[in-house]
Parts: sequence; C-alpha cells; structure tokens
Amino acid sequence: MKFGVNTFIWSAAYDHSVRALLPLIKERGFDGVEVPLFRPAEFPASAIRRDTEANGLECTVCSVLLQGLSLIGDDADVRHKTAAHLRDAIKAVADAGATIIAGPLYCPVGYLPGRRRTVDEWNWAVEGYQSITPTLEQNHVTLAIEPLNRFETFFLNTAADAAALCDQVGHPSVGVLFDTFHANIEEKQIAAGYLTVGKHLRHVHTCENDRGTPGSGHVEWDDVFQALRELRYDGWLTIESFGFGRAQRGRLHLEGY
Repeated sequence: MKFGVNTFIWSAAYDHSVRALLPLIKERGFDGVEVPLFRPAEFPASAIRRDTEANGLECTVCSVLLQGLSLIGDDADVRHKTAAHLRDAIKAVADAGATIIAGPLYCPVGYLPGRRRTVDEWNWAVEGYQSITPTLEQNHVTLAIEPLNRFETFFLNTAADAAALCDQVGHPSVGVLFDTFHANIEEKQIAAGYLTVGKHLRHVHTCENDRGTPGSGHVEWDDVFQALRELRYDGWLTIESFGFGRAQRGRLHLEGY
C-alpha cells in the first residue's frame, strides 16, 4: 500500500505553503500527496509534477463539482458541460503525473433538495460516467466516485449504492473512493462497507470520525485494515483533513464545496 496526505490540511490550493512542506512530507514517510482540482484551466499540473518528482513523491487528485455543474441535473446542456469539464480534469490529472481523480463528482457538495434521488438522476449519472471512459482510458486515469454522508449529499451515501452505481457503469476505470469519515455516519460497520464496495474499491481516505489524526477517535482501524487485506487492496491510504483558514473554507462552501 501507499500512504498519502491531502494538502487541504495546509491550504485550499497548491501554493507555496504546500510546496515548502514537500521535503518534510517525504521525510515523515509519506509516499505521496493529494492535491485539489476545482477548475482544470487553473490547475498547476506542470508545477505539481515538477515538485513532487523532485521530492520523490507521487500524487493523487481530489475534486468536487462547483456550482453550475452536475451530471444529474435536469438540464441536458449542464450535463454535457459537466462531462466536458470532467474530461478536461482527467487530462489535467494526467499532466500532473497522477493516475487517480477522486471525489463526489456527480453534483455539488451540499445540494440537498429534500427528496430521494430519482431514476432519471441515477441513469444520467451512469450515462455521464460512461461517456468519459474513453478519456480515462486514453490518459491512464482512474475515476474514484465518493459516497458522502446524508448531510452533504442526497445522491450517493452508502457503500451498497456506490457499488451498484459502478456495476451499472461497468468499466474498470470507474470505481469507488471510500472514506472512513463518511462511512462512520452511514454504515452499520465501516469494515463491512469496504467489503460491500469490494472489487470496485479504487481509493481510500483514512479519516478519523472527527477528521482528526487516525487512531485518536473511535474508528475501528483493525477491522478496516483486515477488510482491506481480505480485498487484497494495494492502493492509497490517504489522510484527508481540513486545516486551512475559515475565510477559505467559507469561499469554497459558497462555490459548492
């Protein structure tokens, strides 16, 4: 397995404060960093690739859909625009030297219409993901779709739903990011959730129940790691916390994070 740390701990963007920490991140035993991508045109792919390679680190990418983008919206033009956005994001990920883009890439975080998802929304998501699989293949990138807890999205909350979605998409380049923070809320047993995701598991966020230091809360890590061993998972275990300033968090919330 590989051990990663998300740069959200220090900043909402890949900037000098993150760049300066790369040697220390390597020294502390991490294999790579996870960096955010919001707008492909603003993503510093070449700088990320240069800096991570210079420090002997690898890179993964996390992403969300900002306001105005959705794979499950009623407006077909918006869905097509979102699929085009995802294709651009995939190419930017490859330019950064990464092979994974992960996150709740179906609608903006915090969109809660006060109802259950519809059959149309589910089918639109499936169609949207299927439409970007050629770009994933061409760029050797995997998309890991993240289910979130019910307070952050209405569309995809559980391991069972995430696995069913990937079953229907039916492509090896589309799988699941399973995050212990969200699973702590939505699953009866976190480890069982990993087994439910099963063959679709592509990325793991190792977050404590309060997003604090793993091992400092009540996530049952021994059971989680045993489940990963049973699955023969050999990918990333990435710590995702949020430590950047209140003003930056507020801005991202307004923009749909």
